[in-house]
Amino acid sequence: MRKLLLPMVLPLALSVASPFSFGSAQEPSSISFDADHAQTTRDIVEYLSKAHYGKKNFDDALSGQYLDNLLTTLDPNKYYFFASDIASFELYRTQFDDLMSGGNLDKPLEIIQLYFKRTSERLEQAIELLESDDFQFDYERQESIGFEEDSRSWAETEAIMDDYWRKRLKFNVLNLVLSGDTQQEAREAITKRYRNQLQRLEQQSTEDVYEILINALAELYDPHTSYMAPRTQEAFNINMSLSLEGIGAVLQMDEGYTKVVRLIKAGPADKTGELMPADRIVAVGQGSSGEMVDVIGWRLDDVVDLIRGPKNTVVRLKLKPANNIGSEDFKTIAITRGKVKLEEQSAQKAVFDLVDDQGELHKVGVIHIPAFYVDFEAYRRKDPNFKSTTRDVFRLLQELDQENIDGLIVDLRDNGGGSLQEAATLTDLFIDQGPVVQIRQSNNRILRNYTSRLPAVYRGPLVVLTNRLSASASEIFAGAIQDYQRGLIVGTQSFGKGTVQALVGVHEGQLKITESKFYRVSGESTQHRGVIPDILYPALINADDVGESSYETALPWDQIHPVNHRAYFNIDAVLPVLRSKHEQRKIDDPDLAFLVRQSQLLQENRQEKQISLNLKQRQQERAEAESEALASENQRRQGKGQQPFTSLEQWREDSKASEEGSDSPYLDNAISIDEDPLLSESGYILLDWLNLSDGKRVAQHSK
Repeated sequence: MRKLLLPMVLPLALSVASPFSFGSAQEPSSISFDADHAQTTRDIVEYLSKAHYGKKNFDDALSGQYLDNLLTTLDPNKYYFFASDIASFELYRTQFDDLMSGGNLDKPLEIIQLYFKRTSERLEQAIELLESDDFQFDYERQESIGFEEDSRSWAETEAIMDDYWRKRLKFNVLNLVLSGDTQQEAREAITKRYRNQLQRLEQQSTEDVYEILINALAELYDPHTSYMAPRTQEAFNINMSLSLEGIGAVLQMDEGYTKVVRLIKAGPADKTGELMPADRIVAVGQGSSGEMVDVIGWRLDDVVDLIRGPKNTVVRLKLKPANNIGSEDFKTIAITRGKVKLEEQSAQKAVFDLVDDQGELHKVGVIHIPAFYVDFEAYRRKDPNFKSTTRDVFRLLQELDQENIDGLIVDLRDNGGGSLQEAATLTDLFIDQGPVVQIRQSNNRILRNYTSRLPAVYRGPLVVLTNRLSASASEIFAGAIQDYQRGLIVGTQSFGKGTVQALVGVHEGQLKITESKFYRVSGESTQHRGVIPDILYPALINADDVGESSYETALPWDQIHPVNHRAYFNIDAVLPVLRSKHEQRKIDDPDLAFLVRQSQLLQENRQEKQISLNLKQRQQERAEAESEALASENQRRQGKGQQPFTSLEQWREDSKASEEGSDSPYLDNAISIDEDPLLSESGYILLDWLNLSDGKRVAQHSK
């Protein structure tokens, strides 16, 4: 029997494997598979070929992709395998489909056992070098290390591999030295990291290895399709029933690092305001003074086990920030574990006074929706007061109506999705009867069951604000508002999660498989592309790092036939004027101009393909970046009539004091237009629309 999974960006805590994992201690060379593994493999291959939405056959072409993906999974940076190893694997390139369809995993097992051997040898050599007093790094040498691992070839000789590793060790030690460690402390820390990785490598179990080999195939169908062995499934169920709490963050593995995908709104991490999407977690410590445990190269669920713990206890995270402009320092933050309370996930409202460019004062309402939630237990009990997104927003709209707002902003930033039914019923509050979303199944049957059934509750001017972390159900709502031309969509491109998964049982374990895909009433999919706003804001999250399009095997965007739907307003006609006014404010408004500069700087930094391994050059680059960041911040402050900072230290102290302030809007989850230039700009765009002839018709229509 299969279980349908809710369409949202799900925490990947126990569903993504990496090559390092704790299991029943077993020599990697003694691992072998039995008849149960063979039958499970046959089941999985059959399900993937016949039931997956993508309709992809496991043929010779996919067999070659399997080899490539397995090598990427095991050795993404090309630090272990030699070119001669790869040449020997090429003999099997077109054989994996025939072998695995028959349940035979001998060749993939041969590859992973050689990986264990190569990795163990290399880690032991690295430890020996780091512990040798005779081996010293030359920090005056002019050399660099590349970021683009895909451009590097597999090492042809031992000497080339040794040089790869010399640079890698130098890079890791240099980073810690620049963060304040002595060279000896840095060498000891890296040595400890490699010893831990070596120990974890030696503790691989048969089930760990089987999951790696099978998921290297499952990932080729799409990134949300994966296999859970019985042990992983049991651990997942046990963890879900324990009285342990987390930090409210969605994590995934990224080339040996634990990367933050998004934060759960109103969760412990979100409330600190210090953990950001695309940050990488490099170490975890318990309490205020517990030892920081290096977690680079760890399996994701083992990292999650360290982060979770009893409620109201503290966990410390050492981070490699994604957007740490002006500094290469690592950053350590403390988070108090806890649960995300339903009331903290609830929709909230606020009303602000804004003056338009004609000098007229307007009331702008804001409804922030952190998730598409519903209290299923109360709903099943037929409790007439059960809590849900739609019911809460309906109540807030009634309250805003009493306050005579001139227009409304629906803020969906960081909303990762939730209940599909809630996405449909929320849309019902803003449009009259009509379809909301189409769902195409793997058998090509198209369902249009989710529709708006009642007259709209709110008919006034509407702006929907999105960002890269608005996903799934958020995209269904925003897409419907855009297709019906019911309101303006502003912000940045959304996540692009437009698929539905189901759990199916196999001989041993379970397979999570993508079975359906979402389409808007316009016929466009939300998959991969997401929702493109009518007016784009500066992006501080890179789409190459976060979002569906960041996955190489994500299902593509496509179209089906549209369904009949009305256009409420001619938004396309007013967009040129609205965009022009927005572009002018990006120049005139100090906060918006600052965000534009930050976005441009992030893009420039991504163009860097090499990083220097010369200590003085790195220190100089760091000083220049810090100076540039300070100048940019002071330009913003002076534009707002504030005193500029005299030094970087003064800026950091001021930022620290602001974060510790109890009245911070980010800590109490309040809505503040003064502290949020993008929310403020959304209000000005709404007023621009209102002042245009079509906007006045919108206002009249609402009455």
